[in-house]
Amino acid sequence: MRKLSLVFVAALLFATGNVLANDTEGVEPAKSLSGQITKMLENNSFSDIESDLTAQVRFTLNSEGEIVVLSVDTESVNPERFVKGRLNYQKVDISNVEEGKLYTVPVRIAS
Repeated sequence: MRKLSLVFVAALLFATGNVLANDTEGVEPAKSLSGQITKMLENNSFSDIESDLTAQVRFTLNSEGEIVVLSVDTESVNPERFVKGRLNYQKVDISNVEEGKLYTVPVRIAS
């Protein structure tokens, strides 16, 4: 009986190890990109008056994995300059680069 329980525990550990050893190929590139874009847009110098700015950023990736900002839809000029300056031609770490695919990311800038 004791050997049977040890075999059962060993099989359970092997099964759990196989489940946890899955590769992360299933991660969507858009989610990875949004996290990298968030880090690029941190540490801004907007004042409290301009504390809650929103924009829709349309961009594509070139063959070298760099962001090419196509447009920034916002009501103010300052966030547009800020976003283009921080994101344009910044290299992102993404495994499968689809050159020419359009991405749209909502951006909220808080001071």
